[in-house]
This record gives sequence, structure tokens and C-alpha cells, in this order.
Amino acid sequence: MCKESDYHFEYTECDVLGSRWRVAIPNKAETCTGLPDPVKGTYCTFSCNEGEFLDMQSQQCQKCSAGTYSSGTSIAFEDWDNLPMGFITHGMMINEGNAKINCSNSTWTPKGEYVASNTDECTATLSYAVNLKKPGSLYFEYFYPDSNIYFEFFVQNDQCQSTDSESRWMRISESSWSNYKVELSKGNNVLYWRTAAYDWQGSAVTPVLLRNIQVSGVAYTSECFHCKPGTHSSKAGSARCIPCPADTYSNKGATVCHDCEPDKYAVPGSGSCKPRPACTNSDYFYTHTPCDSEGKTQLMYKWIEPKICSEVIEGAVRLPASGEKQTCPPCNPGFFVTNSSGCEPCSNDSYSDGKVCKKCPVGTEPLLGFEYKWWNTLPRNMESTVFHEEFSNSERRTAWEVAGEYIYTIPGFQDTDYLTLTLNVPAYRAQTMAKANERSELSRITFVFETICTSVCSFYFLAGYSKWSNHLVEQWKGRNGKQSYTYLIQNNNTVSFTWTFQRTEDLSMDRNYSTDAAKIYSIHITNVIGGVAFQCRRCPATSNKDSTCVPCPPGHYMANGTGACERCPPNTFIKASQPVGETACVQCGPNTKTNRVYTACLSDCTFRVQKEGEAMQTYDFSPLSNVTSITSSPRFTSRGLRYFHLFNLNLCGTESRVPASCVDNVTESEKVLKGYICQSTMVPSDIRSQSLVSSQPVIIGDSLIGVTTKTTLEGISSPASLFPSASSQLPDVIFYYKSSDATQACKQGRSASVRLRCNPTTSVKDGIILPSGCSEGTCDGCTFHFLWETQHACPLCTTSHYREIISSCDKGIQTTTYVWQQPLHCYGGKSLPPPKVSACVTMDFWLKFGVSIGLITAVLLISLSCYFWKKTRKLQYRYSRLMMGSGGKECELPTADSCAIMEGEDAEDDLMDLTHKSFFTRIKSFSRERTSDGFDSVPLKSSSQHQQEEDEEED
Repeated sequence: MCKESDYHFEYTECDVLGSRWRVAIPNKAETCTGLPDPVKGTYCTFSCNEGEFLDMQSQQCQKCSAGTYSSGTSIAFEDWDNLPMGFITHGMMINEGNAKINCSNSTWTPKGEYVASNTDECTATLSYAVNLKKPGSLYFEYFYPDSNIYFEFFVQNDQCQSTDSESRWMRISESSWSNYKVELSKGNNVLYWRTAAYDWQGSAVTPVLLRNIQVSGVAYTSECFHCKPGTHSSKAGSARCIPCPADTYSNKGATVCHDCEPDKYAVPGSGSCKPRPACTNSDYFYTHTPCDSEGKTQLMYKWIEPKICSEVIEGAVRLPASGEKQTCPPCNPGFFVTNSSGCEPCSNDSYSDGKVCKKCPVGTEPLLGFEYKWWNTLPRNMESTVFHEEFSNSERRTAWEVAGEYIYTIPGFQDTDYLTLTLNVPAYRAQTMAKANERSELSRITFVFETICTSVCSFYFLAGYSKWSNHLVEQWKGRNGKQSYTYLIQNNNTVSFTWTFQRTEDLSMDRNYSTDAAKIYSIHITNVIGGVAFQCRRCPATSNKDSTCVPCPPGHYMANGTGACERCPPNTFIKASQPVGETACVQCGPNTKTNRVYTACLSDCTFRVQKEGEAMQTYDFSPLSNVTSITSSPRFTSRGLRYFHLFNLNLCGTESRVPASCVDNVTESEKVLKGYICQSTMVPSDIRSQSLVSSQPVIIGDSLIGVTTKTTLEGISSPASLFPSASSQLPDVIFYYKSSDATQACKQGRSASVRLRCNPTTSVKDGIILPSGCSEGTCDGCTFHFLWETQHACPLCTTSHYREIISSCDKGIQTTTYVWQQPLHCYGGKSLPPPKVSACVTMDFWLKFGVSIGLITAVLLISLSCYFWKKTRKLQYRYSRLMMGSGGKECELPTADSCAIMEGEDAEDDLMDLTHKSFFTRIKSFSRERTSDGFDSVPLKSSSQHQQEEDEEED
């Protein structure tokens, strides 16, 4: 019948309801009968806390007793006196060797502190099955020095399917124990360690050793683990064991530590005491005391703590007496000597060589940092600690001691101790002219060191967030002469620097290499916020919030020699990193203006040009000022991967404009470059959630050179042949850009030109094209060309761009219409005036009016003709009378024919006019011939005749 020692309890798998059964499992098959019946187990959500274990008999959590420990959700196997419960080992022959070989005894064997593998040709397997309540991990240490054994480790689930993807083969251990860690998934995990020896030369094979196996993620542990020798737990329910202090020891499962005898010693965490050896010169070290009020220091000798040697044994050395007082070394640069002979830092606006603080000259600023080259005391921002390979919570006071001209390592508890020196700095000042598209140098640290070793010692230099979170920068092995090392700091989060020295990696509790040491002579770190200065530098062009100088106002430069601030000429900007001299002022390009802080030139998106004899033309490119994208034609790599180039363009705008940006989203930390024009490579993505992956961003133009119609500006050319034009009535307006990023191929940096061409019929805003002969936008890889053909590239319309058309008069109304001149080469600006309507008079009215005026004029002319004809007849009559009266003799007056007629009397005239004549007779009289003298012959009648004629007429 089975006894309680013949079996153990385990739980079955959880069912869909989260319940399970407790069953009894025999420790050895077929040794007894009558196992307890299965009973209902605890629910699967059940677990125990730290310091507790699950009593499977009562299925309740109970506290671990004193001298034992439990971590609750993890299992640790540190005691290998026997094979722990749950581990299974067996041997078998899996190759085609001698089938008669019996491999039943070829197993892993517990050896107290570790378990050892077999050394024959059989395959020995050590396995352990564990069910994890949550994802966990496995950690173990191994010693695998012999390459004649194949050693592999792998994990399988309960269906014998491998769950790891990495190589199974373990790496050879160089000189000490190696560790291995792997993540485990939730559920069943079967762990396998397997070895097989292949000794072709017949020499002895060194077995593989395993120890300290820890599995996390379990719900409970069914037993507590005894404390290792050298540790103890004094209270019940302990989650871990505490190492014994120096000169004490403990056995396995101890609740207290015991003191060693006076003539024996023990290092921390020892399971036994050793006899004290005789003291030697390597059991003490020297250091310097702080300076006293007289400026003196003293060389002091001290025993290495904890002291393990004995001075009373024959042949032991005594501790040397303290030396005489010596003059203190000077203070480090940036510090000054106080009245108490101590060293204090200078103020922020001064510097020193270690003696007296001096003010920086005008126009300069202190070059802040830390420089340590005299070691009388450990600086305040430094600390020294010892990290024991096995017990990291030791209370060792220091590992590095000052020695005047250098700082050096003193012996530790063991030769395997890590002796660390840590320097902490708050932050760094931002570089004034740091480029946004590349990682710039924030600071640099330089130190001079030396290692004096008789063994294979190691000296490490680490940098990071803190002394517990850093990365290895460089390491040196063995003896190294005095040398200097410099490290560039490019991340503002790198604020901790650690130097670590280890004498040897060999596991030994003795001090065999106590004389091995590392020395650091000087440490210098630059550009540190809160640092001190040993010299001054000229103020940069622009200041930042961390600057300690008062720079010149914007738009000013520093005059050579005097340090006075002088104003730059109008429309210039400051380009030099140190604006000293008038050459720091750079004239802005055509049609650009300097910004408010005088660091660059901008375009307000307007442009004006005037040809000789023509009106001024004004352009407004503000509708094109937003960021616009253009892609090149697809290309393919040699393996057929399709990609294309994406260009982002920001043409112009004020200081508040949104710049064009290109992103590198391949890594977790995205890299973003910003400027006027940038380029990135776009690759289709089938892995990431986004459809495209952007990589390799570059800045093509980060500064605007100028805006002009010329095809060359400051060495940048935009040939018209790249973009032929069918019409040449309007010149293209060209924006020129340049990038200061120099590469191996483009030593002068990249540049770009954007040619704007007027096309009133194109309403597409982002109609940008690349040169037909250069599908990637560049023909030489350095200068990029773009053509932007749009209606927004036309000049603003003015009154000269339209004409008027006047319609005919219709019913007294006349319309004036305005139309654009064709072909039209303008856009926006002035709009067409609306049609104008006015009153008018028709042609019928003017015809009637003209006829009426003609008739009136004809009547007046006839009337005037008649009037003057009558007057002429009277004159002719008078003249004829005069001629008749004179008888034809000149100079004789005619004889009076009748009574005198006074001048002005016209009796006969009236009589002649009253004579009744026919119309025909009158006309006939008008047509008579004139005499030879030119006068008309008019017969004159006498009065008697006239009377006779009248009588005849009456008759």
C-alpha cells in the first residue's frame, strides 16, 4: 500500500468551466498500490502570494517557514542535492552506434550546487513540464566549456511542437558561468536540456553544468525552497533569502548567520569561514585628505574593508604611518580657492584657471562644462560604488579613491567585483546652428586613463540615462598604457557616464589580483548646463534660452576687435555662426526680404517686373503657397522592387508658413526633415498597416536664394531647354533654392529651381511636372528642376488687358461692352467692367435735320442774291445817267435835263421801277450786250419821249 512519501499530488488540465481535479501521482511507477482517489481541485484562477506555497493535501496556501522562501508566481531551483520534483532525466542511444551500449545510467546527475550532464556517447535529456497561468520566462545559468559535447536547449508545448525559432545549440562558455533567458507562452511548456558527447580522441570530456533555474508565470509553487548556504531568512513567509554580512556564515536553510572565530574571516554571502592570511602590501590603499584651512593635505593609508588579513601573524606587514602634510593641488578649471582652502565654482558669467574667477570680455560667453584633472576630493556630481557579481546590495563605501593627480581603483571584496565610477550631468545647451535634418554634436567627453593588470582585466566605459540604464560604448582588455578617449554626445538624454573596472572573470573567493588597478587622470565634458568655464568664446549669431551671453540685437554683427554691435545694411541677414565683421551680413536675393530675426530671406509670394516701354506687371503666387506634392515615375531595383520619389514643395510665404516635410517611418523613431523642398523614397508596404513606407528623406532646398526671370542665379542654372515653351510672350518666373547639406556627390550642397509658367486655361493648382529628360527631377543628382504651369503663374490683369466694343444706336439706346485682349496672358487682378448703356440719336433724325438746314440756307442765299442784284441795278442806272449827261466828254458835267434832283432822290428810279414791263422784256434786258468799253448800253429817254411813251401806252 502506498504511503504519503510514495506519491505526490498534481492538478489535471482545466476544463471549459475553469475547474480541475487533484490526482495522486506515484513517485516511481509500479512500487505501490492504493493511491488516493481524485478529488475536486481549486479553480484555475487560484494562486498564492510571495512567501507562500500551496499545500496540496489541504489545497490551501500556507506561509513558508523560516529558513525557506518562495516568490509566489515563480519557481526557483537552486538546491541540487536531489533532482527536484517535476524534473525527469533519462539516457538513450539515438545515433547508429553500438546497439549493445546501455544508456540507462547516462543521465543528468545532481551535484549539490548544480546538476551535471553525462560524458559518454549516450544522449542525456533533462526535462521539466510547467503550466503557466500567464506569459512568463525561463532563466538558467550554465557552464559549457568543452566543444566535444553537443549541448542544446529547446521548448515544446504539450503536443511536442517546438515553440522557439532560434537555434537550439548553446554557446560555449569562455571562462565562467553563462546565463540564458527565454520567453515562455501561457499554457503548457516542456523544457528540454539535452547533451551528447562525441570524443574522437579518447580524452576526458568535461560535463555541462546547470544551476539556478528560475521559471516565472506560474500560479503557485507546491513547496518552499531552502535558503542557500551563506544566506538566511529569519521570518516565516519570506519571498527571498538575505546574504550573510562579512565575517559571518550560514548553512543551508539557515534562519540566522553565525559569526566567524577571531582568527577566521568570511566575505559576504559565505557558507563557511576561512583562516585569516598574513597582511601584505596589497591589503591597504592610500588616499588624500581634504584641504584644511592652511591649504594642506595629508597622504593617508587605510586597510581594505572588510579587513581579512591578520597583523599578528609572523611575517605580516603593518599599516604605514600617515605621511606629512603637503600643499594641496590647485582647484580644477572653473573653480576658485575659498578662504577655507576649499574649491567653489565660479559664477555663470566668469571663468577661471583654478585660482581666481575672471569676467568674460564683452561679446563673449563662458564655455561651460566640467574639467577634472586634480583629484583631492571626489566631485559632487560623481559617485563610486562596488557591484558584487552575486550580491549587489553590499554596503561597500567606495571603489575609487583620489590620489592627487589621478583617481584609481582599490581592491574589492573579490577580484570579480565591478568597481564603478559614475558622473552625472543635468543636460546640455542646445547648439545655436544645429541643423534640424541631422544629429548634431551636443557635447563631447574626453578622459585620459591607464590600466595596470597582471591578469585579463576589463575596463568598460558606458553612457546612458543613469548608471542602471546605459549601454556599453567601449571596453579595453588587459594592460593599457596611458591614453585618451573621446566620445561624442548627440542625445540630450545621455546624462550618465560610468567607468567600470573588473580584475578578472574567474570565479574565486580569493584576492589574487589586488594590485591590478585602473587610473583616470582627467575627465573633460563640454557644453553642460550648470557647468563651469575655463575659457570664454565669442557669442554666436543667435542666442537660445540656455545662453549665458548677451548677443547683438537681430540684424547686427560684432565689430572686429571692439566687440561693439553694428547694424547690417538693409535687406541683409546673418549667416555666419559667429557674426564677427561686416562679412557676416549677406545680401538677400532679388525679390526677397529678410525675416524678423535676420536669419533668412523670404518671399511674400508677390513679384513685379517691368520691361522697357511697357507697363508694370504684378504677380501674386499666394494661391500656390501651400505645401504641394509631386511624384516621379515608378522605378525598379535590380530585384524588381518598385519605388518612386516623392517631392514636397513649399513655394513661398511668411515666417508662419507651414514648411514642406519628408518623413522616414521605417524605424520606430520617425525622422522628419523640413524645408522649402524635400525628397523621400516611397516603397509599397505589405507588412505595415500603411500602404507606403517613406524612407531616405533629404532636403533639396532649405533657403530661398531669389526670385527672378533670369535663367541663372548665384551659380544655380535653370536651362530653358529643359522645359520648351511654344509661346514666348511672357517670361517664366523662377524661384531658386539651395540646401547647405553637402554630400560626397554634391560637395556644394543640393539646389533646386521652380519655373512658374503662365497658362490661363489651366485651372489645376498642383500641375507640377519634371523634366522629360530627367525623370527623377535632376540630371546630375545635385540640381533639381520643376515646372509649374498654372493660371496662378500669370500676371494680375490690368486695364491694358481688355478693350471696349460700342454697339449701334437702337431706338435711342447705345451699349458699350468690354472684352479681353486675345490671346489672354493674365489672371485675377482687375475684372472686366460691366457693360455700359447710353442714349443716342438715329440716322433719320440727322437726315431730316440736314435737309431742313439746307433748305433754309438756300432761301437765305437766294434772298441775299436778289437784294444785291437790285442794289447793283441802281448803281448801273446812276452811272448811265451820268454818262449820258456828259455827252461822252470827259471832265464835263451833264446838262440838267430837268429840275435839279438832290442827291439821294430817286424819282426816276422810282419811275423806272413803276414802269410796267413784261417778265420776258426784263429778262431780255438782262441779256443785252455790253459796249466795247465794258458797259452795258442803256438807252436813255428824254422826258418828252417818256411822256409820249406813256401816252401811247395809255392809248
